[in-house]
Amino acid sequence: MFEKILIANRGEIALRVQRACRELGIKTVAVHSVADKDAKYVKLADESVCIGPAPSNLSYLNIPAVISAAEMTDAQAIHPGYGFLSENADFAERVEQSGFIFIGPRAETIRLMGDKVSAKDAMKKAGVPCVPGSEGALPDDPIEIIKTAKKVGYPVIIKAAGGGGGRGMRVVHTEAALVNAVNMTKAEAQAAFGNPMVYMEKFLENPRHIEIQILADQHGNAVYLGDRDCSMQRRHQKIIEEAPSPLLSPRIRDKIGERCAEACRKIKYRGAGTFEFLYENGEFYFIEMNTRLQVEHTVTEMITGIDLVQQQIFVAAGEKLAFRQRDIVLRGHAIECRINAEDPYSFVPSPGKLTTFHMPGGPGVRIDTHAYAGYVVPPNYDSMIGKLITYGATREQAIARMRIALSEMLVDGIKTNIPLHADLMADAAFHLGGTSIHYLEQKLGISHK
Repeated sequence: MFEKILIANRGEIALRVQRACRELGIKTVAVHSVADKDAKYVKLADESVCIGPAPSNLSYLNIPAVISAAEMTDAQAIHPGYGFLSENADFAERVEQSGFIFIGPRAETIRLMGDKVSAKDAMKKAGVPCVPGSEGALPDDPIEIIKTAKKVGYPVIIKAAGGGGGRGMRVVHTEAALVNAVNMTKAEAQAAFGNPMVYMEKFLENPRHIEIQILADQHGNAVYLGDRDCSMQRRHQKIIEEAPSPLLSPRIRDKIGERCAEACRKIKYRGAGTFEFLYENGEFYFIEMNTRLQVEHTVTEMITGIDLVQQQIFVAAGEKLAFRQRDIVLRGHAIECRINAEDPYSFVPSPGKLTTFHMPGGPGVRIDTHAYAGYVVPPNYDSMIGKLITYGATREQAIARMRIALSEMLVDGIKTNIPLHADLMADAAFHLGGTSIHYLEQKLGISHK
């Protein structure tokens, strides 16, 4: 087992990884920008290294600076968290070439699954159902693009092959708007991801967003840890996640879960990963695989009792999974609300000093946050300041506990989206068993992009 791990991230996930390490007796190194020098996880780490100024491209995305910090501190492994460099194959490669262990999949796996076109191709070969769409990247020929759209059927969605995080997507309803939409998405993809390739998929009108959590080791073992429903979202960004989905029967869950585990065996996957699907009319459609820990890993931990971060560390250290599929038992229900420093309805970021920060408690309540009273939320990074998770024996109990927990949260000095979450916990459609991915935008009067 490792003696020291460098955490190449910030915010609540840096603290989450640090806690997992401390429980295992592993020392931690926190890297941070100038803006995060007073962060809780920096002060709690065994060592800390400032790797640059506030802008993330000069600090958290600065690969030489991160690797130098690992060299200076004699760390043995690097945990990338999520976001930033977590799905950067070049980073994973550089980490291994520099003599450290990357706590995540191999670089070639990240490349395979990071390109949405090659990922879909790999999943089709592995027997995982995919959304109908173009065979590979779209050509430059407008006539061929129009032919493909006719074959797929309107509406279609144009997606960047190297995209992610809800960017590089455009819905097209008519042939007249198609070619221009493709060209605009290509330009956006080049600017945002350095890759102009785009592809086309059928745009599903009212799907749910269902994802399957997997764990795999380097010895050919792979298991799935149930599913999550992440359908409450706006502009492809998740707001609320829950596990298990209130929509799926155990039989359907097991069928798609086993396909995902088998796909991991076929591509020789290593570590934690998530298969994301759209689900409509009883059919699953693969959209992407995240080759890292998800923000919403917490709800899976609550219903399985398995610490996913520690499992990532065990697998990276070369250990075999300590359990088989029959050992995975789902108990109860868990819900996560992402607490963001933003206006609850316009979603405009609201950085600043937290003058009051009182977190709720009680049975089945978990808080993952790096924030505290007096903490200054910097304007340089993602607006999420924490995650509120509730667990119950039933979905109804988990919702009731979330409603109470939200009412107990006191945050002053900045705006947060707590009022939106409170509204959604009282929403009739959500109570009935969840909603489609378009529900929140329709409720708030936001059009699809």
